[in-house]
Amino acid sequence: MPSIDVPQITLNDGRTIPQLGLGVYKVADDEAEQVVETALGEGYRHLDTAEFYANERGVGRALQASGVPRDEVFLTTKVWNTAQGYDETLRSFDESLTKLGTDHVDLYLIHWPAPKQDKYVETYRALETIRAEGRALSIGVSNFQVPHLERLMAETDVVPAVNQVEAHPWLQQHELRAFDAAHGIVTEAWSPLARGRILDNAALVRIGAKHGVTPAQVTIRWHLQQGLVVIPKSVTPSRIRANLDVFGFELDAGDLAAIAGIETGERTGSHPDHNG
Repeated sequence: MPSIDVPQITLNDGRTIPQLGLGVYKVADDEAEQVVETALGEGYRHLDTAEFYANERGVGRALQASGVPRDEVFLTTKVWNTAQGYDETLRSFDESLTKLGTDHVDLYLIHWPAPKQDKYVETYRALETIRAEGRALSIGVSNFQVPHLERLMAETDVVPAVNQVEAHPWLQQHELRAFDAAHGIVTEAWSPLARGRILDNAALVRIGAKHGVTPAQVTIRWHLQQGLVVIPKSVTPSRIRANLDVFGFELDAGDLAAIAGIETGERTGSHPDHNG
């Protein structure tokens, strides 16, 4: 089994998270088992799933079948909008653990702030309880904007360890990343390849040709050099392998300047103020 030296980022609770992992959004449960087994075999040690993905069972089966010790894999899941609220979140978390076949997760997130529901503060208090019980070793949020974070930190006790948001060269999230960094929150990027739509961008193609790598590898490398945690999704074994093979080159100042220049603000997913 390959040994890949993926950098670790230290969270504000003293634990560490591998900077590169595998996302499994829109991977069917039966397919997720094979995809995750492939990734673990290639050397991935960070898996990101969610209640909403409906593939926690497949991820759990793969984790158990892989032979990789549980304490070597950083496992994240998330509570969905319809399960927000203190008691509802506790029940949802129990269900997620059962599906995953584990007694703990490494990171538990609120999937969206769902501001119209106005439940994310009480939901986060449930996460604080779960963390205190040792069943989620770290807790955080996903898709939270600055006002959501400000309110959360004013009304709860534990600063989120992670804020997982859509980020890629079209949507570089400078303001949000700066706020996270100022408060000790690690920013994690979902849809880091803009669901594949960005990969024919001329600048990324040119930079890839310069380094002898693909535009996807350039984009993942950009995230790493920005200090982001990044969780590209693929179901194709060759791409799963290639997405991890990004530590043999480095983007130079000219590359980074070119990528900075392609930002458009375009999203591939919902705006957090409108979801839920």
